[in-house]
Amino acid sequence: MRPPLQEALPSMSDRTPTAVVLGGSLAGLLAARALASTGARVTVVERDALPAGPEPRRGLPQARHVHQLWSGGAQALEQLLPGAIGRLREAGVRRVPVTTDMVALSPHGWYRRWVESAFMLPASRDLLDWVVRQLALADGRVELVERAEAVGLTGRSGSTGTVVTGVRVRAHDGTERTLTADLVVDATGRGSRAVHWLTGLGLPVTERREVDSGLVYASRLYHAPEPARESFPIVNIEPDPRGAGTGRGGVLMPVENGRWIVTLIGGRGDEPPADGAEFARYAREELRHPLIGELLAGGAEPLSEVTITRTTANRRHFFERMAQWPENFVVLGDAVCALNPVYGHGMAVAARSALALQDVVRRRGLGSPALSRQVQKEVGRRVRAAWDLAIGADVFYPGATEHGPTLRDRVLSAYVGRLLYTATGNGRIARRVTDVTSLQRGAQTLLSPSMLVAAAVGPLKPPLAVPPLTAQERKTAGVP
Repeated sequence: MRPPLQEALPSMSDRTPTAVVLGGSLAGLLAARALASTGARVTVVERDALPAGPEPRRGLPQARHVHQLWSGGAQALEQLLPGAIGRLREAGVRRVPVTTDMVALSPHGWYRRWVESAFMLPASRDLLDWVVRQLALADGRVELVERAEAVGLTGRSGSTGTVVTGVRVRAHDGTERTLTADLVVDATGRGSRAVHWLTGLGLPVTERREVDSGLVYASRLYHAPEPARESFPIVNIEPDPRGAGTGRGGVLMPVENGRWIVTLIGGRGDEPPADGAEFARYAREELRHPLIGELLAGGAEPLSEVTITRTTANRRHFFERMAQWPENFVVLGDAVCALNPVYGHGMAVAARSALALQDVVRRRGLGSPALSRQVQKEVGRRVRAAWDLAIGADVFYPGATEHGPTLRDRVLSAYVGRLLYTATGNGRIARRVTDVTSLQRGAQTLLSPSMLVAAAVGPLKPPLAVPPLTAQERKTAGVP
């Protein structure tokens, strides 16, 4: 059934343009700020009651796991919300130079700690969301409607195509109302109903791909050993989907207030345990190297129980490829491209997509013809590199896709794998790869003639036999 017809909106020149953003998490609030900065009045519709401080919320269960904001996303965040990085730093979030302050075991060996080319901001998700929420809602043009959810779009169809005019919203008490808007943005995450809404407007089903590695995450919060609370590198034991096992790995990430978040990863048949004692044993005995387990045994104090998450599939809707796209409707964040959290790209992609939204609206003006299609194409460009990096590894897990890796998947993975191997012993290549991983540069950077030659040559230095921890770092963490 098509939604009821709505009356034509007043002339844009006669009033302040309006927008409705569905979803009050990071992606939605950044989109709201992006639109408000162009002069629009924005209503954010959020299903949950949002906490007043850096606290957990019901609709974000994955917040208990490792989160980091890559520099490409951090730079976009600062453009959208000036002062955000400063507030995170004041709250105790360190700026971590990559790979200078990382100890990482790739499927091809230990990475050296090269001179910085990119950085990351490791923070608890509760803190990051709180900072974004404070700054975004401080803008008087942004209004938050909590404990309400969208139940459908309103719109009209004619000879020039489909036009979205607003959204029907149901409050927690069951009452419904229609919010009219010049633009509706869906940032409701993995649970988005955008595809259903679009077909309800008479549009065809969107092209979609899913790559489900089957990875399961288990995370626990620790107080770091007292000498290691001020400064300690990130430790990352990466899974190897084409090696032994089905994806065992782990990350130890120092966050604010002298704490470590430890996330252990396992695939089908190798799931990490929910029991605290077994958690430590898994870190010590089941990963490709026992370093994380040794660090936990060196004096780290558990501060929480173990949290398990199984929602880790990569899922992308190719909205930018649709032959028809409605006016006044945009989808971004996980509703477009939900990524396996192990790669840490979801928040950075959301920030860069919100910045793309801001740029297009500033250039063309809210309400201009084909604005939504142009925004959707720009969002598709922003997610492309992160999508290729994620599925380039995950597609090789058993059962990840119905038919296994495509030829493109195999060629792309073979080349990226060769670059990663080269990066273990070539600082220039390591920095270029990190530039792409951090979303500071596009993936085309990896296809330059000098990169092709370097990949053919391979590493310039021999492999490291042991983790590149300094003697002082071992001492502060209580590891022999």
